[in-house]
Amino acid sequence: MRRVIMALAVLGIWVSLRALQIHYSTESQPCSINDVWDCGIVNHSRYAVLFGVPVAAIGMAGYLWLAAMAALRKTRIVAVSALAGLAFALYLAYIEKYVLGVWCQFCVASLVIITLVTVLSVVQLVHCPRKSAKPA
Repeated sequence: MRRVIMALAVLGIWVSLRALQIHYSTESQPCSINDVWDCGIVNHSRYAVLFGVPVAAIGMAGYLWLAAMAALRKTRIVAVSALAGLAFALYLAYIEKYVLGVWCQFCVASLVIITLVTVLSVVQLVHCPRKSAKPA
Protein backbone atom coordinates (compact mmCIF):
# COMPACT_ATOMS: atom_id res chain seq x y z
CA MET A 1 0.00 0.00 0.00
CA ARG A 2 2.96 2.27 0.68
CA ARG A 3 3.98 2.13 -2.98
CA VAL A 4 0.46 3.00 -4.13
CA ILE A 5 0.51 6.03 -1.83
CA MET A 6 3.89 7.03 -3.25
CA ALA A 7 2.61 6.64 -6.84
CA LEU A 8 -0.48 8.72 -6.05
CA ALA A 9 1.74 11.39 -4.47
CA VAL A 10 3.85 11.55 -7.65
CA LEU A 11 0.65 11.91 -9.68
CA GLY A 12 -0.39 14.68 -7.27
CA ILE A 13 2.91 16.47 -7.89
CA TRP A 14 2.25 16.37 -11.64
CA VAL A 15 -1.34 17.64 -11.25
CA SER A 16 -0.14 20.45 -8.96
CA LEU A 17 2.61 21.32 -11.44
CA ARG A 18 0.01 21.69 -14.20
CA ALA A 19 -2.07 23.98 -11.96
CA LEU A 20 1.06 25.99 -11.15
CA GLN A 21 1.79 26.39 -14.86
CA ILE A 22 -1.72 27.78 -15.33
CA HIS A 23 -1.25 30.07 -12.33
CA TYR A 24 1.74 31.67 -14.04
CA SER A 25 0.23 31.54 -17.54
CA THR A 26 -0.33 34.84 -19.28
CA GLU A 27 -2.87 33.40 -21.72
CA SER A 28 -6.29 35.01 -21.42
CA GLN A 29 -8.04 31.62 -21.09
CA PRO A 30 -5.42 28.95 -20.36
CA CYS A 31 -7.90 26.11 -19.88
CA SER A 32 -11.44 27.39 -20.17
CA ILE A 33 -13.77 24.53 -21.06
CA ASN A 34 -17.14 26.14 -20.33
CA ASP A 35 -18.93 28.27 -17.71
CA VAL A 36 -18.52 25.55 -15.06
CA TRP A 37 -14.96 24.32 -15.77
CA ASP A 38 -12.34 27.06 -15.99
CA CYS A 39 -9.08 26.48 -14.18
CA GLY A 40 -7.80 29.85 -15.40
CA ILE A 41 -10.37 31.69 -13.29
CA VAL A 42 -9.59 29.49 -10.29
CA ASN A 43 -5.79 29.68 -10.61
CA HIS A 44 -5.79 33.44 -11.19
CA SER A 45 -8.19 34.23 -8.33
CA ARG A 46 -7.11 35.73 -5.04
CA TYR A 47 -7.73 32.31 -3.46
CA ALA A 48 -4.93 30.77 -5.55
CA VAL A 49 -2.29 32.32 -3.30
CA LEU A 50 -1.75 31.80 0.42
CA PHE A 51 0.72 34.08 2.22
CA GLY A 52 2.29 34.95 -1.13
CA VAL A 53 2.75 31.31 -2.17
CA PRO A 54 0.67 29.79 -4.97
CA VAL A 55 -1.66 27.09 -3.62
CA ALA A 56 -0.46 24.79 -6.42
CA ALA A 57 3.12 25.10 -5.11
CA ILE A 58 1.85 24.24 -1.63
CA GLY A 59 0.19 21.19 -3.18
CA MET A 60 3.44 20.13 -4.85
CA ALA A 61 5.31 20.46 -1.57
CA GLY A 62 2.59 18.53 0.26
CA TYR A 63 2.64 15.66 -2.20
CA LEU A 64 6.45 15.58 -2.11
CA TRP A 65 6.25 15.39 1.69
CA LEU A 66 3.71 12.55 1.50
CA ALA A 67 5.88 10.61 -0.97
CA ALA A 68 8.98 11.05 1.19
CA MET A 69 7.23 10.06 4.41
CA ALA A 70 5.68 7.02 2.71
CA ALA A 71 9.11 6.02 1.40
CA LEU A 72 10.47 6.31 4.95
CA ARG A 73 7.56 4.19 6.24
CA LYS A 74 6.28 6.99 8.51
CA THR A 75 2.71 5.66 8.53
CA ARG A 76 1.31 7.97 11.19
CA ILE A 77 2.89 11.06 9.68
CA VAL A 78 1.49 10.14 6.26
CA ALA A 79 -2.02 9.63 7.69
CA VAL A 80 -2.02 12.89 9.68
CA SER A 81 -0.51 14.85 6.78
CA ALA A 82 -3.00 13.38 4.31
CA LEU A 83 -5.89 14.32 6.61
CA ALA A 84 -4.58 17.88 6.77
CA GLY A 85 -4.20 17.94 2.98
CA LEU A 86 -7.72 16.62 2.53
CA ALA A 87 -9.13 19.28 4.85
CA PHE A 88 -7.34 21.99 2.85
CA ALA A 89 -8.51 20.51 -0.47
CA LEU A 90 -12.11 20.42 0.80
CA TYR A 91 -11.83 24.07 1.81
CA LEU A 92 -10.59 24.92 -1.69
CA ALA A 93 -13.44 22.90 -3.23
CA TYR A 94 -15.86 24.96 -1.11
CA ILE A 95 -14.27 28.14 -2.51
CA GLU A 96 -14.61 26.83 -6.06
CA LYS A 97 -18.27 25.85 -5.65
CA TYR A 98 -19.69 28.61 -3.47
CA VAL A 99 -17.40 31.62 -3.99
CA LEU A 100 -15.97 31.39 -7.50
CA GLY A 101 -18.72 29.30 -9.04
CA VAL A 102 -16.29 27.46 -11.33
CA TRP A 103 -14.19 24.32 -11.03
CA CYS A 104 -10.61 23.60 -12.01
CA GLN A 105 -10.10 20.11 -13.41
CA PHE A 106 -6.62 19.93 -11.87
CA CYS A 107 -7.97 20.96 -8.46
CA VAL A 108 -10.68 18.31 -8.66
CA ALA A 109 -8.09 15.72 -9.73
CA SER A 110 -5.96 16.73 -6.74
CA LEU A 111 -8.98 16.39 -4.45
CA VAL A 112 -9.55 12.85 -5.73
CA ILE A 113 -5.87 12.00 -5.28
CA ILE A 114 -5.62 13.35 -1.72
CA THR A 115 -8.87 11.57 -0.84
CA LEU A 116 -7.42 8.26 -2.06
CA VAL A 117 -4.13 8.89 -0.24
CA THR A 118 -6.03 9.69 2.95
CA VAL A 119 -8.20 6.59 2.78
CA LEU A 120 -5.24 4.33 2.00
CA SER A 121 -3.04 5.86 4.69
CA VAL A 122 -5.72 5.54 7.37
CA VAL A 123 -6.41 1.93 6.33
CA GLN A 124 -2.69 1.24 6.43
CA LEU A 125 -2.42 2.82 9.88
CA VAL A 126 -5.32 0.78 11.26
CA HIS A 127 -4.29 -2.54 9.71
CA CYS A 128 -0.56 -2.24 10.22
CA PRO A 129 -0.03 -0.87 13.74
CA ARG A 130 3.52 -0.18 14.78
CA LYS A 131 5.30 -3.07 16.44
CA SER A 132 6.30 -2.39 19.99
CA ALA A 133 9.99 -1.80 20.58
CA LYS A 134 10.17 -4.45 23.30
CA PRO A 135 8.49 -7.85 23.16
CA ALA A 136 5.79 -8.30 25.80
